Amino acid sequence: MKKNIFIFFLCSLLAFSGPATCQEPLRRGLFVSLVQDPPVLSSREGISKLISFSKQAGIGTLFVQIYRANQSWFPSKIADPSPYETALKNLREDPLALLVKLAHQEGIQVHAWLNMLSLSVNERAPLLEKYGTSILTRNLQEKKTLEDYKIDAQYFLEPGDTRVRKDLTTMVEEILSAYPDLDGIQFDYFRYPDRNPAYGYTEENTQRFKKATGLQAIEEQSEVWKNWKRDQVTEFLEMLIHRTRALRPDIQVSVTGCMPYARAYHEAFQDWGSWLDRGMVNFVTMMNYSPSPVEYERWITGAKKKILNFKKVNIGVGAYKLVALPEIFAQEFRICEKAGGRACVVFHYGSLLENPALKAPFWTRGAESKS
Repeated sequence: MKKNIFIFFLCSLLAFSGPATCQEPLRRGLFVSLVQDPPVLSSREGISKLISFSKQAGIGTLFVQIYRANQSWFPSKIADPSPYETALKNLREDPLALLVKLAHQEGIQVHAWLNMLSLSVNERAPLLEKYGTSILTRNLQEKKTLEDYKIDAQYFLEPGDTRVRKDLTTMVEEILSAYPDLDGIQFDYFRYPDRNPAYGYTEENTQRFKKATGLQAIEEQSEVWKNWKRDQVTEFLEMLIHRTRALRPDIQVSVTGCMPYARAYHEAFQDWGSWLDRGMVNFVTMMNYSPSPVEYERWITGAKKKILNFKKVNIGVGAYKLVALPEIFAQEFRICEKAGGRACVVFHYGSLLENPALKAPFWTRGAESKS
């Protein structure tokens, strides 16, 4: 952090002293997923290796997954805290608190990364056991078993359900209370499912729609219905942000955005461009995960046309899709670093461990790229 402040003042001095230029350091981030085996937070060694790699690779921000499938790596009464309790027993101290402390010693930020509206395949999720299937978003097809509610091989919560909103907001409060040194919080899976997007037909959501609009029939292709679903996602996010900033006015709040941009807006009902332009969030991390460099660059170009300030957009690089293709990963990483966004964020650390050849692009610009 101090190094970047020094560079800022150096650039300012150069600006007044003549035609010399000073390029702002490139910013880099890294997603740290719980899906990798073993999860980083499960051992002190894993945490130390992550910090060491991040320092060498010029990574300034770690997006650390601490909530997934209604399971938590933090003390919680809303989620299943068994992963946290196991890690706490093994490490004899809070794993996230340890990671934050070690990261801050190296000038690296830590943002909590939360998979909000997905239960993945967890059929024993506490929220599901508490409320039943009524909180799962659904289409109009008949549902006879829990399996019938799966969408894209996972269970999605209904963003227009007031019970979902209340409990997940309480869960975020738990995190903010437990970890006052967190630099940021990133809301992931903040959307409707986008595969055959005829969802939102829970009893509570449809009743609220009818009461708000005065309409007694729902037409799937109606702009009123589509706008309602988009508004449910935005209203829930506004609720979370209001509570987050009330507790931690200084914390950075961000979301992940689907790509391409049209998919996010028209299929996932996620208006992340508006969230950014209106100043609701500090930045958006767009999930630009195409295995084709041509398509990867085209999606960036398309997003730039929709966003007022692209300097507030992190650009994802999908290492998980390119584990066996390090040359393609390197090409997309270079495209990202030249695109003019806020930062390049790699998804995810486990993929770099799986194939160390993916790490090569990190050394090409040196570790001065911290953010």
